[in-house]
Amino acid sequence: MNTASPTPSVADRGGPAQPLLIVRNLKKHFAVRGSAFDRQTKFVHAVDGVTFSVPKGKTLGIVGESGCGKSTTARLVARLMDADSGNLIFDGEGVEEFRGLRLKEFRKNLQMVFQDSFASLNPRLTIAETVAYGPRVHGVPAAKAAQQARDLLARVGLEPQHFANRYPHELSGGQRQRVNIARALAYDPRLVILDEAVAALDKSVQAQVLNLLQELKAERQLTYLFISHDLHVVHYLSDYVMVMYLGQVIESGPVEAIYGSPAHPYTRALLSAVPSMDPAQRTESSPLAGDPPNPINPPSGCRFRDRCPHAHAVCAQHVPVLAALGDNTEHVAACHLNDPASGHPEALMELKS
Repeated sequence: MNTASPTPSVADRGGPAQPLLIVRNLKKHFAVRGSAFDRQTKFVHAVDGVTFSVPKGKTLGIVGESGCGKSTTARLVARLMDADSGNLIFDGEGVEEFRGLRLKEFRKNLQMVFQDSFASLNPRLTIAETVAYGPRVHGVPAAKAAQQARDLLARVGLEPQHFANRYPHELSGGQRQRVNIARALAYDPRLVILDEAVAALDKSVQAQVLNLLQELKAERQLTYLFISHDLHVVHYLSDYVMVMYLGQVIESGPVEAIYGSPAHPYTRALLSAVPSMDPAQRTESSPLAGDPPNPINPPSGCRFRDRCPHAHAVCAQHVPVLAALGDNTEHVAACHLNDPASGHPEALMELKS
């Protein structure tokens, strides 16, 4: 099989220096129905002002507790739902401007792989039919689509002569996820969103799928948006990491900066909860106390303050802004501890020292 990199279906307008995806101030609030006596409409702040970018050929890992807005952000980027406000720029062009055929072309260049490998597949289609279905819908002749499907199945480690005519229920979870990856690649996408794509797999199969994703990324110059709860996996696969809490970005930067010198108390708590093989590094107590606040009525100021051991009055009065940390302009965090002018006493002590 020829593993040469395919020609992107959309021209690389800005070159490698321009991010493939830029997201600016993305918001999505879901209306919830109150009681019969409460006529006021309330909203869940699922995504509340999220801003980030993904360089071409790189992987951005998105981490955070359940309910922080990771998957909603992915669905907004993929245009599976409409945002309340905000801008999406794909390779230098505003996604909001895509309509009709241009929207169809955009969706060819962005594919998703979901967590539930079985629910993502049509149980009535064979594996080869599943992979070939999308290209056929987009006008590829049946014979060419069928051959392309067989080539892709072989590339993801499923020999066509053994697997092409099988149905999803005849495969293991890891094999089904390989089919989902092959189906996504059938469109020659430039951006692949992986939403907990390896979470349901056992560790040995997970490692195989992760290695496959790394190989495909290099071969096809793919850009990944990788969502996961497993911080070990994020560390292995990602070039950049974005930490979300209650619908907002609280820290982001290069993976080694985030894991080596986390600047936000929430990021430090997440990393301290990661199991360690070193007995001397065992976590003796829970790094976080309590549950995340109600997303319908988030706290004023810093949304993490109710659970933060460094919380001070200023944390309730002012919203911390994402700001660069020192000379590393790529590493940003939203915490008053990192701003000597914030009025936080611990930040002042840090400044004096």
